[in-house]
Amino acid sequence: MNVQALLIDWNLMRFVRLGLGVYIGMQAFETQSILSGLLAAFLLYQVVTNNSCCAANACAIPKNKNNSYTNPDAEYEEITSK
Repeated sequence: MNVQALLIDWNLMRFVRLGLGVYIGMQAFETQSILSGLLAAFLLYQVVTNNSCCAANACAIPKNKNNSYTNPDAEYEEITSK
């Protein structure tokens, strides 16, 4: 993983995960809670790798969508009523 991957594609949920991960991590350190530390580590892992809870980014929106396909051989038939 390079540094540029960390600097691109920041959205609201990534900032929320970063804030929650840091806050829960500080609370886990103060209270010596292992479970909270694991949750904080999981949230911070999601921030670093830009992943979400969805498996294999199934809910991600594709970055580039190619809509340039046109069917040049389209045939049209006019239907009229008598």
